[in-house]
Amino acid sequence: MTEKKLVIQKLEEMAVLMELKGENPFKIRAFSNAARIIQGISQDWDQIISTRTLTEIKGIGTGISNFILQITNTNEPEDLKTLRKEIPTSLLEMLKIPGMGAKKVKAVWQTLHIQSIGELEYACKENRLLDLEGFGEKSQQKILQGIELLKRYSNRHLLSEVVSEAEQIQALLREFPEVETVEISGDLRRWCEVIEYIQIIVCAADNNHETIILKLTAELDPEEVSQQGDAETMIRLKNGIKVILIFANKQVFPFVLHHTTGSADYIDALTSHAMSMKLKIDKFGISENEGAQIPCQSETDIFKNLNIPVIAPEIRENSAVIEAARNHNLPLLLGNRDIQGVIHTHTTYSDGLHSLEQLAEAVRSSGYRYLVISDHSKSAIYANGLTEVRLNQQMQEIDRLNKNWENFRVLKSIECDILSDGQLDYSNEILSQLDLVIASIHSRFKMTEAEATTRIIRAMENPYTTIIGHPTGRLLLAREGYPLNIKAIIDAAAALQIAIELNANPHRLDLDWRWLKEAQDKGVMISINPDAHRIEGIADMQFGIAMARKGWLSPENVLNCLNVEEICRFAKSRHTGS
Repeated sequence: MTEKKLVIQKLEEMAVLMELKGENPFKIRAFSNAARIIQGISQDWDQIISTRTLTEIKGIGTGISNFILQITNTNEPEDLKTLRKEIPTSLLEMLKIPGMGAKKVKAVWQTLHIQSIGELEYACKENRLLDLEGFGEKSQQKILQGIELLKRYSNRHLLSEVVSEAEQIQALLREFPEVETVEISGDLRRWCEVIEYIQIIVCAADNNHETIILKLTAELDPEEVSQQGDAETMIRLKNGIKVILIFANKQVFPFVLHHTTGSADYIDALTSHAMSMKLKIDKFGISENEGAQIPCQSETDIFKNLNIPVIAPEIRENSAVIEAARNHNLPLLLGNRDIQGVIHTHTTYSDGLHSLEQLAEAVRSSGYRYLVISDHSKSAIYANGLTEVRLNQQMQEIDRLNKNWENFRVLKSIECDILSDGQLDYSNEILSQLDLVIASIHSRFKMTEAEATTRIIRAMENPYTTIIGHPTGRLLLAREGYPLNIKAIIDAAAALQIAIELNANPHRLDLDWRWLKEAQDKGVMISINPDAHRIEGIADMQFGIAMARKGWLSPENVLNCLNVEEICRFAKSRHTGS
């Protein structure tokens, strides 16, 4: 027999799916009421199904009765199967957010084409819900708070969500007199884009582990603390993030730090390299074949004893880096100080929170030499995209502001929508008035690989396109990118002298770092852009720089390592041919 709770579940699901689709409200109410009626039945459900006609129950009509009988016979009513095909199941997950009922989920789905919690979070952070009917700034904040609640027990977190937590815990531990050394390790030290847990290595004076844990938990007030072994403790914070503390004495600390930082492939390759030198390396140390230990005071000593240069934590990902190290062919990696300007920012002209002048002052105060304003183009109605008239107003304001500074400049740009046929959103006459043009896809994501690739390459062929923005359209932990032949895009960018964006927004980090070395090898410039919609978003540059380092990028292959005159020449050369 079918369990009563299964019947109730499917009746409720049917009601929700009908509401999301916009079905007759009386029919929706009938399914909701039926679920409540059955929930309140105290008699044995199996007996009711086998001995009574369901329509005898007050509130259960013929249609509902047939629906329930289909559950009894097949577990899957046809009407429910049909609706499931029409309504993305991810919308049901959004209903778990406090304050997001079916009407609000339907509104963001049908108006903004949002289909997942991750997309909704991203839209809130880009202020897309401010002007949506039934929403506003307060409801947008409540939604973000609700999403944070849901994340508490999630096993995967964006890099940006754990960095500050890890740094605060590290700072706390450094204040304890019982702690001699403490370092962040694991995936976070490699700056992986998605993190399962924070890993911290602690060297304690006199092995005073228990005192350190007691003091730390008193400061953090965590949700859970559990021992994972003699030298390992798990702490689950109230936001759901897990922290693994590993205790190591002074002699093994460098080896534990090194071993827990590298990926499995990296560690395997390094172990093989050590064996070729008749050495053994593991998390406890380096030893010769006869067993004699080789002491190391730091990771630098480890690499020195293995006769290879120091490998930066970000690139300890695979065997290729060991091969490059053995051949003394490691790249000179990009650093924070190499970046001269901030490209791709949004202001109150479109969907940003701060004015053009406020954003410019913030960027200038941060030590950068230029800012590229790239508000949305006119097709992005949902983001208050700029008409030609408003774009001209913005350009005039930029000219006025530039008169105020000697060593800082605001460049005129636009994030121009790539239309479905690959054309750009403005005429070339309009685009020719801009210093740079970032071309991005923001609509019609359901494409084949060939369609998406052709669409982007056509946009690249426009002589005014400078940069292809967030090329795959992915949102980490929210939406897969559309299928794309990235190799073909890189080849076209090389041929056409187009830069590709590494979008530094931690929800995107697109282009994926795994493609950056190939782009660099082909001579393609990479533009590391925060896609900032508020002043605070400028700080996302750190995530883009980390991904660039993971992808082996050197300064000479990064567009915003150029000075303002050089970057303008780069853009101009595309449409002048010089």
